[in-house]
Amino acid sequence: MKIISLLALLISFTPTSFAQKQTFDLITFTPPKGWTIEEKQNVIVYTNVDKKNKTWCQIGVYKSTASKGNIEDDLQSEWNEMAVKQFNIADTMQATETQEAEGWKIKTGSGKFTFNNQPAAVLLTTFSGYDRCTSIIATTNSQSYLETIEKFVGSIDLKKPEKTGNTNILTVQQTSTSNPGFAFSTTNFDDGWTSTVQEDWVEVTKGSMKVLLHYPKEGTIFPADPAPLTNAAWNIIVAPRYSNLKNYKTCYVEDYKRPYFGMGYATENKTGNSVFIVLFRRGGGWIEVVTTDNNSFTREFGFNPETIRWGAISEYMGGWVVNNSQGNTVKADPEVFDKLENMVGRNKFAVAASDLYNTGEWKDFFSSNTFYTNYYTGASAGMSTYSSSKWFVFKAGNNYHWELAAANSYGGQIAVAKAKGEGTYKSLNNWQLYFTEMEGKPKTFDVYFSAIKGGRVLWMNDAQVPGSGIFTGYKKSK
Repeated sequence: MKIISLLALLISFTPTSFAQKQTFDLITFTPPKGWTIEEKQNVIVYTNVDKKNKTWCQIGVYKSTASKGNIEDDLQSEWNEMAVKQFNIADTMQATETQEAEGWKIKTGSGKFTFNNQPAAVLLTTFSGYDRCTSIIATTNSQSYLETIEKFVGSIDLKKPEKTGNTNILTVQQTSTSNPGFAFSTTNFDDGWTSTVQEDWVEVTKGSMKVLLHYPKEGTIFPADPAPLTNAAWNIIVAPRYSNLKNYKTCYVEDYKRPYFGMGYATENKTGNSVFIVLFRRGGGWIEVVTTDNNSFTREFGFNPETIRWGAISEYMGGWVVNNSQGNTVKADPEVFDKLENMVGRNKFAVAASDLYNTGEWKDFFSSNTFYTNYYTGASAGMSTYSSSKWFVFKAGNNYHWELAAANSYGGQIAVAKAKGEGTYKSLNNWQLYFTEMEGKPKTFDVYFSAIKGGRVLWMNDAQVPGSGIFTGYKKSK
């Protein structure tokens, strides 16, 4: 088979003119006509089988994941996951030279395997750039499909990932002695915001604007209508740092997410500056925004908080009436508050390997109850309970031990499951950790810290399944 000799053609990005482009995640391409399509959460697979000639070909387009920092590591990781494990390839991967196009680095690996006692080949093209990694994989048992594979890869257009500010991070800085036990206490986001760990909040700044992500504090969250709860939180976490409060008010917005607003003009005791303050909460912790005036807030977050009111149902069909950043009165949806609420994502700090060893054991506990009702009678049909506990112990020499215990009960029966493992770990970069054994195989996790008063919460997500939230743990500073 002459597949390997054509690898250079497959990553040449030769312009082609085809119709009916399709986009999946970051990749736009022309799918082969007449092929069977199978769509999954993280991959689209195109398959063609020629029963007469007993030939076949599959092309898979994978959703992007976090980059490991360079094209070589990305290609090797993708090869291990998509080729070696799926097709039991024992031979060493043959790789092309790295090419570049519009900020992306491209590299292709190839190898041979056996399928149904027949020789077959796999071609994996990986694209690495903008902190993301994505791949195209083609497998076939016949060189007759090479032209189709070539045209498919040649039709690819890659777009730059959107910069949200919550995931695209430029630099991190070493912590000061006021925050002992962890290596990093500052994160610089690529949209101009900078987060710094403070004693009672995470302080996020851009220019003259300051946003305080307050840590939980007793007396600031309890079941209540918006005004009483907002007043209580204001008096505890805001009022002590200001004087000469004027035009203070709270705002009621009827929404299933239950947003709370407090706002006013005051003098900042520390600086003597006159400022406009907005206190906001919707589902998470309290967010305090400190700006020079209302207009600065409106320009940044897209709405004027002083003009929010609940619109008459007959006129606005249950919408919100706000003044937008252009000064126009508009009907708004709940999403108008998303940019402000998403500031909680700025509580995000890098993880050093020493952070884990120095702090030892990390634990996480989860529990839930499910209540059942008879569909026909409405009578109670019992309850099931699920609970799990998992923990990591990080040791000297980058060694670790992990355990998981889970229990599920229903109808008087209890099922218990346990798992454990150990190995070594290493830091791939400030945002990823590699473990040699996790549930029977090596695994890479996207990781970061959230700060809380006196400690950190560790978030670990399977790098191959973004957003999985497989483990969190809490640890106090030393």
